[in-house]
Amino acid sequence: MDKPSLVITIKEPEEVKDSEAERINIDPKNVEKGLAKLVLTLVELIRRLMEKQALRRIEGGSLTDKEIERIGETLMKLENKMQELKEIFGLKDEELNLKLGPLGDLM
Repeated sequence: MDKPSLVITIKEPEEVKDSEAERINIDPKNVEKGLAKLVLTLVELIRRLMEKQALRRIEGGSLTDKEIERIGETLMKLENKMQELKEIFGLKDEELNLKLGPLGDLM
């Protein structure tokens, strides 16, 4: 007979209170930093995608010199703003990532 792929354990309320379950930290400072981390991670992902797309278009010759300059300036401003926001929230580049379980990290 095969082993079950899912095992459900039912505990009494007293057993749950005594368990060593990980607690969620709901300190307002941590919530703000956690939200900032999530938002900045998504913005960084989008910035990287935009940068790759811009490079493809530049290499493909589909942009004018003026458009290339404008894209470069925009990406630099976005990167500078990201640095500023990371400093405000005390985040490092390594922290801006999402762990996707078995798929690995987002970036």
